[in-house]
Amino acid sequence: MDFKEGEILCFDKPLGWTSFKVVGHVRYHICRRMGVKKLKVGHAGTLDPLATGVVVVCTGKATKRIEELQAHTKEYVATLRLGATTPSYDLEHEIDATYPTGHITRELVEETLQRFTGEIWQVPPAFSACMVNGTRAYDLARRGEEVELKPKLLVIDEIELLSCNLPDITIRVVCSKGTYIRALARDIGEALQSGAHLTALRRTRVGDIRVEDCLNPLDFKDWIDKQDVCVPDTV
Repeated sequence: MDFKEGEILCFDKPLGWTSFKVVGHVRYHICRRMGVKKLKVGHAGTLDPLATGVVVVCTGKATKRIEELQAHTKEYVATLRLGATTPSYDLEHEIDATYPTGHITRELVEETLQRFTGEIWQVPPAFSACMVNGTRAYDLARRGEEVELKPKLLVIDEIELLSCNLPDITIRVVCSKGTYIRALARDIGEALQSGAHLTALRRTRVGDIRVEDCLNPLDFKDWIDKQDVCVPDTV
């Protein structure tokens, strides 16, 4: 493997890891294996620490393909809890409001989900990496400042109800680049007049890369030690 010329590696990100931690972990073990001090490594799409699943990592000259890879369609499996909201729309923050769910049925959920297929406008979460006047939105939100983000046009190719054990529902979503599943949970909750937040999220596919074909980062050291690695004179 020639990591300087460029390789694309696919990982199943563990719960609690940041995408940046995956990159750092991979860079460390590649550099150790090659006997070099530095190597360009980057990921093609952030995944929240509370989410698991596919993270694509590019090395060397393959980092030029990051933008191309980020544009690929993504698939997620998400579990939403109806009847309660949090400021971050997931479990990063405590519940800040509760709502009735007695009016919700499986039929109503299925009908509501179909309203989110096709082109939709979505306001990103305040707790996100979006830039606001040169500052990350999550930095402003964590300081208690008001964050106003503009809606973005996205495409939801598919949305399927996998299970409905009220107040919890699990959905499969196939969507375009830039879709925040946390924000989709917020919007579904509002459409159901009950509020909602994510309790679990797994990215199962990026383009043709499926999570079952990905490597656990914790196994990367053993994996790379078994590979035939090209060691250049200079990196």
